[in-house]
Amino acid sequence: MASAQQSPVEPAISAEHLVRRFGNFTAVNDVSFRVEKGEIFGFLGPNGSGKTTVIKLLTGLLPLSGGSAQVEGLDVRADSEGVRERIGYMSQNFSLYYDLTVEENLKFYGRIYSIDPARLKRRMEEIIQLNGLGLYLHRLAAQLSGGWKQRLALGCAMLHEPKLLFLDEPTAGVDPVARRQLWDLLFELSGHGITFFVTTHYMDEAERCSHVAYIYFGKIIADGNPDSLRQLPDVQPQGTKRVEITAPEITRALRLARHIPGIRSATIFGQSIHALVDESFDLDGLRDRLLKNSIAVTEIRPLAPSLEDVFVELTYKHQALLEAASD
Repeated sequence: MASAQQSPVEPAISAEHLVRRFGNFTAVNDVSFRVEKGEIFGFLGPNGSGKTTVIKLLTGLLPLSGGSAQVEGLDVRADSEGVRERIGYMSQNFSLYYDLTVEENLKFYGRIYSIDPARLKRRMEEIIQLNGLGLYLHRLAAQLSGGWKQRLALGCAMLHEPKLLFLDEPTAGVDPVARRQLWDLLFELSGHGITFFVTTHYMDEAERCSHVAYIYFGKIIADGNPDSLRQLPDVQPQGTKRVEITAPEITRALRLARHIPGIRSATIFGQSIHALVDESFDLDGLRDRLLKNSIAVTEIRPLAPSLEDVFVELTYKHQALLEAASD
């Protein structure tokens, strides 16, 4: 007897050809992507590229100028109020009331979400334990460090038990330890089936996402898991290779390297240079040329592209396309 065919799993978010205009300015231009349930979806792009605008479209805070979106099974156009009841949203400024204590903020948001007292008590206990807020319950939100404000804001966004959380640059201005702790918490929550839509500028955070999309001037120019993005032809064209060059005078070495034939692009990463060069490029010749300019190369080695390499190359390409189109 043939088994019944299983219906496809409904995604947490399905965005099709999203458009948002402000007068004559198109902030979001034909944007499409899909976010599966339970994944951590990283949404990257330069400032002003449209990241926050896309979030506001998906949460019903801004009307669509074109296209369609389904969020947690609901049509954003037809039922934006229903969408907001099913999601959590942590904005860039954390949306906390600084003259209230940690406990008072949680209770306040519980009332906003119309959570009944018994359920609110249970949820507050769970969130206080999960987010480690117990020692700070009676401290004003204004007196918290950036990392603890972040934890409190996330707790407030989670009170009504949403299955989808939008986090808009949640770690901006937060110290490295607090960033790491937040991501450990996100992974734990993701393991319980919660979906995260996270905007970030940090490449190490992008590397941790199960899926990444990159928006540039209102258009998606890359969409996939980190491994697939590293294999894009634009990132490592046929007939090229990537190398890492380590030298003591890294800034001067970069200036010289950028004028050497065969080096297609070069950027400083920490204490080294990441360079895209022709496959036949003479690395020993590069070493000799830098040495003639009193720069002793410590090491030159093959390099696999990082996500930062991906986004740098894609940005350069689309900058060139935009400049050509405006001429």
